[in-house]
Amino acid sequence: MHESWKNFLDSEFGKPYFKELASFLHDEYEHKTIFPRKTLVFSAFTTDLSNVKVVILGQDPYHTPGAAEGLAFSVPPSQPIPPSLVNIYKEIDSDIGHHSCTTGSLRSWQRQGVLLLNTVLTVEAHRAGSHRGHGWETFTTATISYLNEVRPHLVFLLWGRDARSKKALIDTSRHLVLESAHPSPLSAHNGFFGNHHFSRCNEFLIQHGEDPIVW
Repeated sequence: MHESWKNFLDSEFGKPYFKELASFLHDEYEHKTIFPRKTLVFSAFTTDLSNVKVVILGQDPYHTPGAAEGLAFSVPPSQPIPPSLVNIYKEIDSDIGHHSCTTGSLRSWQRQGVLLLNTVLTVEAHRAGSHRGHGWETFTTATISYLNEVRPHLVFLLWGRDARSKKALIDTSRHLVLESAHPSPLSAHNGFFGNHHFSRCNEFLIQHGEDPIVW
């Protein structure tokens, strides 16, 4: 984790809800197959807080072996590109002409200041949503609230019901919130395709003196 998050993370880790979450996770990792592996759970927080310009909220990690790496929507370069990310790339191509990623890894976005945060940071193998309701939602709510306070002129990309539920935490007079359906094949045609979020995000960043994201 990047040192810029230390004060925030130390504060959250000491709270009763997180101690309960940590106990739950200890048992889960001890007795079940959990993704991502322990060393990758907080990968999103290796992003330098002072560089964060854009926040993309996912749901929970990929629950198939080798896919989850602690960054929302991203997979290691050796993995097939997941269907939701295929649709994200399609929307980028339609919106701005082409996407820059050659694999399913979104680490190039992270290096540019895109925080790729899931609302739940762990999952049991082959059981989507299995770690919901154990404290991660409280943690990521605190994360969004913290970002809202300490960073200026962020762009929040909220795709799907879980992500959109965080909108109330964000001061829309300071930050840009872009909402749509989730890029999953089950919902992408209900408003994700054609949302122009990537061009709108970059326009906002340029207006506030930031470099646009090379999507």
